[in-house]
Amino acid sequence: MKHLLSLIVFILCVSCNSKNEKQAAVTSKKMQPNIVWIVTEDISPTLSFYGDTTAKTPNLDALAKESLIFDNAFAVVGVCAPTRSSIITGMYPTTIGTIHMRTGQDVMGLGKRTYKKTDRVDIEGDSIIQYSAVIPENVKCYTEYLRAAGYYCTNNRKTDYQFAAPVTAWDENSTKAHWRNALKGQPFFSVFNIGTTHESQLWKKSDLPLTINPKNVKVPPYFPDNEATRNTIARHYSNIELMDTEVGAFIKQLKDDGLYDNTIVFFYSDHGGPLPRQKREIYDSGLKVPFMVKGVAEKGRTDRMISFVDLAPTMLSLAGIKPPEYLEGHAFLGEFDSEERDYIFGSSDRFDEFTDRIRAVRNDQFLYLRNDFPELPKYKDVGYRKNVPMMSTFLELRDEDKLNEIQKIWFETKTNEELYDCKADPHNINNLVKNPDYASVLAEMRTTLKKHVKDRPDLGLQPEAQLINKMWPNFEQPVTATVTLSTSTALSTGSVETSQGKTITLSSETKGASIGYYISDNPNNKPDLTSTWQLYSKPIAVAKGKTVYAIAQRIGFKESEITSQEIK
Repeated sequence: MKHLLSLIVFILCVSCNSKNEKQAAVTSKKMQPNIVWIVTEDISPTLSFYGDTTAKTPNLDALAKESLIFDNAFAVVGVCAPTRSSIITGMYPTTIGTIHMRTGQDVMGLGKRTYKKTDRVDIEGDSIIQYSAVIPENVKCYTEYLRAAGYYCTNNRKTDYQFAAPVTAWDENSTKAHWRNALKGQPFFSVFNIGTTHESQLWKKSDLPLTINPKNVKVPPYFPDNEATRNTIARHYSNIELMDTEVGAFIKQLKDDGLYDNTIVFFYSDHGGPLPRQKREIYDSGLKVPFMVKGVAEKGRTDRMISFVDLAPTMLSLAGIKPPEYLEGHAFLGEFDSEERDYIFGSSDRFDEFTDRIRAVRNDQFLYLRNDFPELPKYKDVGYRKNVPMMSTFLELRDEDKLNEIQKIWFETKTNEELYDCKADPHNINNLVKNPDYASVLAEMRTTLKKHVKDRPDLGLQPEAQLINKMWPNFEQPVTATVTLSTSTALSTGSVETSQGKTITLSSETKGASIGYYISDNPNNKPDLTSTWQLYSKPIAVAKGKTVYAIAQRIGFKESEITSQEIK
């Protein structure tokens, strides 16, 4: 009887422990918040909740009332691709070699890119080829950490990381990618990219009616005030109003799905405005962006400085995942919120067919630039930008010497250094380097930048052709080693063995390679690069009769051949 009572107590304890474990698992899952990013392109903080009421944005205004608004949010480069490489990796482009805009034509990263010589040259005049940047082997797309923790990660649709997005980065990476495709109850992270405000839309939408009166727009002092300028600015604000409608549609979908109240929503622009002397510049006009987050405890405004290099660790922190130590960014929300930063750093290298090199540091008031090639003009005659409607008139006035002193600055030869008081001079026009009243500020900013570059490599200090040859020996793209599949009938940590199945371990000889796998019960159902590949993070259990397919890819390398094994 005594043994029977002990047995009953033991069974009850096991049952309670089992229930507690299941409840803990459910509770843990509930602690993983759903997160949505709504990312627009090419706008500065020219929105009503930053004091500019030119464009009517009712959807953004409503979101802002429920959000924490950041007054000091900055991209790391004034164009999308280098900046997006920083966002997806949590690393500075200078550190990982993704500094030059744009390394290749890849958008979706499906292994179909053809690399060829271009008409672009590096700073020494050497011809360069299109390439996928090979970044340090320990650096991953941070979404892999989210996927490993159970998140369903979707991107719709832009990547532009300076490397082909590995198949392990996203559960979905397409125009159909959506949180609605996640399993019921599975936490999700979904990115939606809006291209309506992109620079190209200044001319591609030129036939659409303007919803902003050109007479009512504010003209920055570095522009000539004329009809062409005002029409282009009005087009941009009209595009912002169109973008606001798209934001509203995403918010409505969340509300229709009953998810809005328990979803963290980010809204930001990938860098500053699309107008001349904004995009591609390392001034506030190119780096400072609108940024707000709905669904965190705090609402209102904050002057905390954040950089896009901070987004990766912040996302992991919100998901309860400790950010890897190698990340250069610092979490600004969530469980692993870190100390507030005193400085943000920016860089400027090749933009399309023109190569230059500038490094910058900014604190809450001052912006400092180090021009490595002061003999070059500030203005770069980028062909793509000449499509902007106002540019032809702007250049004609320059050639006819009809610009005023402020408007001429952009076309002048650079100086070794630049220093601006961003509070007194928000357009960064008055260079204070030679002003003795700011000697201590100049010394501080110089020292800060020197310390920053001393602590990490700057891969932009070498000619781009040399950088490419290091990434791609003999200018040939390296290939990821194929996956080796090992089977075992023994139980493996983290896997569930069945009497009719096997435990599969996957490996690749290429250091830093991520591995994706696909399980099929139909021999004719073979995956390709567009299939949804599961991220391999631990041994997997596969039932008898099914086939395991595996693929590996180190970032910057060509993906491996797909290997397979049928479980018998």
